[in-house]
Amino acid sequence: MTMTSETQTTVRVPQTPFAEFWSYFIQNRGALIGLCFIVFIVFLAVFADFVAPHHPHEQFRDFILVPPAWAEGGNAQFWLGTDGVGRDILSRLIHGARLSLLIGLVIVTVSLVLGICLGLIAGYFGGFVDVAIMRFADILLSMPALLLAIAIVAILGPSIVNSGLALSLVYLPHYVRLTRASVLTEINKDYVISSRVAGAGALRLMFIVILPNCLAPLIVQATLGFSNAILDMAALGFLGLGAQPPLPEWGSMLATAREFIQSAWWVVTFPGLIILMTVLAFNLMGDGLRDALDPKLKQ
Repeated sequence: MTMTSETQTTVRVPQTPFAEFWSYFIQNRGALIGLCFIVFIVFLAVFADFVAPHHPHEQFRDFILVPPAWAEGGNAQFWLGTDGVGRDILSRLIHGARLSLLIGLVIVTVSLVLGICLGLIAGYFGGFVDVAIMRFADILLSMPALLLAIAIVAILGPSIVNSGLALSLVYLPHYVRLTRASVLTEINKDYVISSRVAGAGALRLMFIVILPNCLAPLIVQATLGFSNAILDMAALGFLGLGAQPPLPEWGSMLATAREFIQSAWWVVTFPGLIILMTVLAFNLMGDGLRDALDPKLKQ
């Protein structure tokens, strides 16, 4: 007599790489909050012309140093008050988001692309090329980043373009070293050796075979570098070496508001708060990306 039993098996549908990444990312509440704030800032930057209640350069001479709308003496027309020449602070902050995010994106993109190229060359070819590139990176890393950027801008002249070029050069060694370390980890693995045996050239091996497997730490570093770029650009603007008036850049807004620290607190407070929250949001999102992209941190 034979007995038959039916067994039920549950087939688990494999997740797509993006779905798996997102499932790990949303477990970090801080990273999710940071992402939401960044999306909000990007929305304001893209639609600044429609969202801002006034033009950033428009001066209301009858409303100089007006407090925020909820404070005593405030005006409902200016939610965050006005500055020393009667410009609406909220409108300048919204338009400043566009400028700060754009400059940060350019800085990170330039330094990331150059760093990836130099790091791939150093890690793949080795020898004298590797030594020359890494000693150049060590020289840049041996100097304080902000002081080096100040020295470069002082030579080239104060402007937002020169500040962006200086910060791109300052951040370059971090991407070079990180790319080189990732390449040295991957270059002797079986899939690289198989591609080399199959006849793949050096460029294909570097950019098609090796680079995609090195992107995870670079994405995290780029996200954290974005916050550093915004902060350092604001610092250069505060010192008068970045964006020049009347451009509504957050750092230059702080610089022009120094004389009102005791008499008009809102002129200094709100640009400082938006810089703080934006940098914090990028750092939180960078931590979430690190946890989601690093297999060692996945439970």
